[in-house]
Amino acid sequence: MKNSEYNLRNLSKHLFWDLDTKKMEKKKNKTIIIERVLTRGDIADLKIILRLYKIETIKQEIVKAGFLDKKTLNWSSSFLNIPKTYFRCYSKIQSKQIHWNF
Repeated sequence: MKNSEYNLRNLSKHLFWDLDTKKMEKKKNKTIIIERVLTRGDIADLKIILRLYKIETIKQEIVKAGFLDKKTLNWSSSFLNIPKTYFRCYSKIQSKQIHWNF
């Protein structure tokens, strides 16, 4: 991809099917952009956010995610070199009470 192709408009359209992408801003919407790319994006989308945001910004935003599926949590933890226990969603998972299974 050329440098001009590393912008929000080039992210996969299915990531933001429920949002008006014309109103999205790189800085203002960074949390949702990073979370959606890491949970539902492909390699091309990942390359775009790695160009758009500093790795520290990506780390700061993804640990705040309220929910990540197990695969995304494990991958993000490994790829970004962040212990799973630092993720907000990991703490939420651990605090859920398990009901008896009769």
